[in-house]
Amino acid sequence: MAKLTFDEFYSAQYGDRWEELKEAMLSEEEDKTSPEGLAEPYYMDRTSIETASLLPVKEGDNVLDMCAAPGGKTIILLLKLNGSGRLVSNDRSMDRRERMRKAVAASVPENLRASHLITGHDASRWGLYEKEAYDAVLLDAPCSSERHVIQSPEHLGQWSQSRPKRLQALQYSMLTSAMLALKKGGVLLYSTCSINSGEDEDIISRFIKRHPDEAEEIDISLEHGEKRSHGVIVLPDRSGGRGPMYAALLRKL
Repeated sequence: MAKLTFDEFYSAQYGDRWEELKEAMLSEEEDKTSPEGLAEPYYMDRTSIETASLLPVKEGDNVLDMCAAPGGKTIILLLKLNGSGRLVSNDRSMDRRERMRKAVAASVPENLRASHLITGHDASRWGLYEKEAYDAVLLDAPCSSERHVIQSPEHLGQWSQSRPKRLQALQYSMLTSAMLALKKGGVLLYSTCSINSGEDEDIISRFIKRHPDEAEEIDISLEHGEKRSHGVIVLPDRSGGRGPMYAALLRKL
């Protein structure tokens, strides 16, 4: 099989829309804002705020943010918990954990982070050691981050079809681990900033097909969101520059 270039790979998925989408991803993100209730502003893509808010966290819940750095979605979850319950924010990178720690300390009032724990475990194996422990899990999975790639000649030059394939294997293992860590009746939010269907709805489809009695999808919507076979995606060419952001919500049966 011939190797596809970056353009050929995504053109195969988006057809005539690809050139418009590529142009939008090459532009700088402009639609950023900071959540309300912070000690200091923390500016994020509006769709990132909206996506993290989809996880139905209530005060007193035990919550896991599996791949939490740089910390924006963790900040949203801490605001939702309102100083109650417990939030574990995990990231394997020490440098990224330190940046997240500083961001949370600067932005979140001290009384809202008393029950916040930052860890550095392997998310893909989490569920083997802590089963059915969490009311809600946010898995903002490592992904192809095409908007970043396309804006960096260095990263674009290093891109190959093997990268999304490796990421898909990691994403699926993390999703399976997250479901093991989730209590029955608990809810998991899976999200990426990828435009690749193989890293988005195909991951959800694969899990549901392999585990049909373990989870059900909850219908969600996002402003500017486009429905996929599972979940929704916001793409910058039709959202005023927001995203990309994919999200799907699952309840454990």
